[in-house]
Amino acid sequence: MIAIIKYNAGNIKSVQNALSRLQVESMVTDDENLIRQADKVIFPGVGEASTAMNYLKERGLDKVIKSLTQPVLGICLGQQLMCRHSEERDTDCLNIFDVDVKRFPNTGIVPHMGWNAIYKLKGKIFADNQENDDVYFVHSYYADLCRDTAAVCDYLLPFSAALQKDNFYAVQFHPEKSADTGEKILRNFISNSLI
Repeated sequence: MIAIIKYNAGNIKSVQNALSRLQVESMVTDDENLIRQADKVIFPGVGEASTAMNYLKERGLDKVIKSLTQPVLGICLGQQLMCRHSEERDTDCLNIFDVDVKRFPNTGIVPHMGWNAIYKLKGKIFADNQENDDVYFVHSYYADLCRDTAAVCDYLLPFSAALQKDNFYAVQFHPEKSADTGEKILRNFISNSLI
């Protein structure tokens, strides 16, 4: 069973639908026991960092997420909240990844929305994916490059399209909206022994 963390952020239904297409059973929950008992956990979301962090803290989910030992996949806002700090309303985040989240410079179109290539792929979650595969992004904030960077994308500047540390995986793009490339990533997360 895969637990999808419920925390008052958007896009959770599309992740659940993607898992259903892959014939994987999932539940959307903010119950600590159910999250801890799940085989794997997905932490998706679209929304605003400080509101989302406040919701997590009010329910103690910030501590729960950081203490999980099974594979965890953060998606979009989920990735950003797994970082140290976000410039979005000066928000302290979960600090799983020792990197800050910044707003894209106003030298181009923000938000970054659409298909872009990812490269410098690292880790089992990208098994079967190719360098420069395209994935779908929608975001105004990004994680800097760091030692935990597992994939890079260039939009106005190079940034961490994916992060990985121990049992924690995170992607800035939306695998559930990224056609065959995204499906491979979800399948790898679901089926592989990642840790």
